[in-house]
Amino acid sequence: MRHITFIMFCLFNVISLMKGIYPVLAKAPTTAKIVFGSSRDGNREIYLMNPDGSQQINLTNHRADDVSPVFSPTGEKVLFASDRDRFPGSWDLYLMDADGKNVRLVFEKSNDRIYPTWSPDGKQIAYMRQDLGKWFIYIATSDGKNEERMAIGGSPVWSPGGNDLAFVVRVGPERLNIYLLNLRTRKQKHLFPPDGISTAREPVWSPNGNRLAFVWHQKIPNAKASIWALNKDGTDLQKVVNRPGLGALAPVLSPDGKALVYTQRIENDASQIFNTTLTNDLTEQLTDIGIWNSARDWFDPAYALPVSPQPQLLTTTWGDVKKR
Repeated sequence: MRHITFIMFCLFNVISLMKGIYPVLAKAPTTAKIVFGSSRDGNREIYLMNPDGSQQINLTNHRADDVSPVFSPTGEKVLFASDRDRFPGSWDLYLMDADGKNVRLVFEKSNDRIYPTWSPDGKQIAYMRQDLGKWFIYIATSDGKNEERMAIGGSPVWSPGGNDLAFVVRVGPERLNIYLLNLRTRKQKHLFPPDGISTAREPVWSPNGNRLAFVWHQKIPNAKASIWALNKDGTDLQKVVNRPGLGALAPVLSPDGKALVYTQRIENDASQIFNTTLTNDLTEQLTDIGIWNSARDWFDPAYALPVSPQPQLLTTTWGDVKKR
């Protein structure tokens, strides 16, 4: 009996020691969540909510600005940009648990970094980094090591298959174009728009990687920015948001490909988040607090991609959306 008691005592001490050495693993949300930014508290903070707009929870509570949050592929972490350890307007990347705890810098050496995106396997991140007054696309391992410059541009988003980055290039004083970068060959190609006057920005991938949605502002009288989509090869252009009000921005697609959230300016010039169902064009306003709200990512544990895409889960794709 004493022998058993001694063994149990030793095991208890070992477990206690291990807890002190290794922190409790972060947990992913157990239900679908949208992570978004809001200025409702006086500065820009990061929030979580359900896809129907309920249970809006503040994740960050800091006097600095926190923006551009994205879930890790398995949902345990949120990667975001903040100026909390630098002067206002000078950003760097941070990681936190999905409940807002355990905030820490990604990189040891500080620099201007913003607008991050994860690789599908969670091993790498891409982001914008400023060098000598210009913005470039960089890739680094998720621990903040081995940074590598990839292209001139901004707003990178990693394709679900892991082979491409969609990003934005400034081609004129008020014009942005969307480009694709093949990560294997390092070749770039222009995707949209086809004309030389309009601007396109904020690309996002469909879950199967065949299509992209984006903000397109046509240079025609009374045109407002709205959300459009097209195939990866530039074909089958469709309008996704038919009622953009004063302008529709910041598209985020649901993991099952059936819905899209976006930011829209309304009558009092505030920016609020809306959810539209792609199959029947039903639209619902999700936020109504503050003058700025912008969705950035949508996580659903049923469609989490731990190491590779799971196309068998995608019952609805953008190719099935009726042309508008």
